[in-house]
Amino acid sequence: MLAAAERLRRSSDFAAAVRGGRRVGRGAVVVHLTLPQQTGPTATTSPEPARSSGAETSPPRRAGFVVSKAVGNAVVRNTVRRRLRHLVRERLADLPAGSTLVVRALPPAAQASYARLGADLDAALAAARSPRGRRSR
Repeated sequence: MLAAAERLRRSSDFAAAVRGGRRVGRGAVVVHLTLPQQTGPTATTSPEPARSSGAETSPPRRAGFVVSKAVGNAVVRNTVRRRLRHLVRERLADLPAGSTLVVRALPPAAQASYARLGADLDAALAAARSPRGRRSR
């Protein structure tokens, strides 16, 4: 089970992740990954005073799942959701702090094995995290 702070619950959070993130489909899943904004010396124009409030806390990595009725009946959808939740829980720590991940199950996810869902999820996450190359026209 994911901790409450690691779960997406509001539809506005899902919508922001789907609109603003990178979308990659692999096999039985589609992944929408929104990475945190890159901060560097060129990103800030005015220096802020440093605040030392003790322990530094990073924003949580959050995940949400979309399993529609096209996947199957309620029993099948819940099975797929539980499998995906367990797979994402193992991989969530590998994402940068402040990332938002939405995993959408496609209809083939109903018949996919646990290992196949894991392989598809790994491939989709790797593609979503890789830098975009310029496309020639």
